Parts: sequence; C-alpha cells; structure tokens
Amino acid sequence: MVFREATPADAEQLNQLMKHVEESNMMMFDPGERKTTKGILEKLLAQQTRTSVILVVELECKLVGYLFAIGEEINRKRHAVYIAMSIHERQRGKRIGLKLLKKVEFWACEKNIRRMELTVIESNLAAISLYEKTGFEIEGIKRHSLKINGEFVNELYMSKLV
Repeated sequence: MVFREATPADAEQLNQLMKHVEESNMMMFDPGERKTTKGILEKLLAQQTRTSVILVVELECKLVGYLFAIGEEINRKRHAVYIAMSIHERQRGKRIGLKLLKKVEFWACEKNIRRMELTVIESNLAAISLYEKTGFEIEGIKRHSLKINGEFVNELYMSKLV
C-alpha cells in the first residue's frame, strides 16, 4: 500500500473513487450529483498550493482512498486547513484512514499549519471514532445541515490543533 501526494495522472481514478464513495450517503454530495470531471481534477492537481494538499492511497495500482487538505492563502486563515477524506468501502477498517490522518498531520507540521478542521455526519460513528482516535475534538453541531433520503441530518464540526 502506497501513501503519496496525488498528481494530475491520478485524476481519472480519483474521480471514479470520489463518485464511488458518495454512494455510501455519508458524503456531502448525493450519489451521481458530483459534476467533477477528469479535466477539472487534472487542473486542480496541477496547481496545489503551499496551504493545500491531496493525498491518495494506492493498492495494486488502484486508488483506494484520498484526503483533501484545503487551505486558504489569506493571512488570517493561512494556518488552517479543511479536511475531506474517504476510503473505498472494501478497504475500510484496515487503518488506512488512520494512516492518512497521520500523513496529513506530518505535512501540516512541515507547512506550519496549526489547525485542521472537518465536518462529519452525526450518525457516521465509525468516522467520528477515527477522528477522535487521532485527536480531533467536537466543537459544535450544524443542525439539519444536510438532507439525506428526505431526512434532515446534523453534522459535527471537529478540529485538531497541531
């Protein structure tokens, strides 16, 4: 298993993986709703900044996980990144998420990033447990922030200071 920064050559596989994990109904987009294309991802991957990184996990030449750490260039926010990550359903429970979070924390320290933040659906107990194991803490609740299968659901705000 290889953990590395994504490159433009990963765009097609990353696009397919993102669409696959959204079928779990635990992500921001409904299944099939994301309009990202290979071309859009190629451009994004080619212009990563000092405050952003996209990490991928490769197993037998296939991408099985990803983590986006999205930062901003404005002075007051340059110390923080927003995390979005997912693992292919067949690879969950194998400590891949834990390793990805450790890799991004190492990257954050190198880049003088002080704060990592994310949101997670309140009922996604496995993800919440993973985040808490790696030092993330719940900061608050976004009440009825998403509507999934006709039901309003809450998201938790979580963060970790590094």
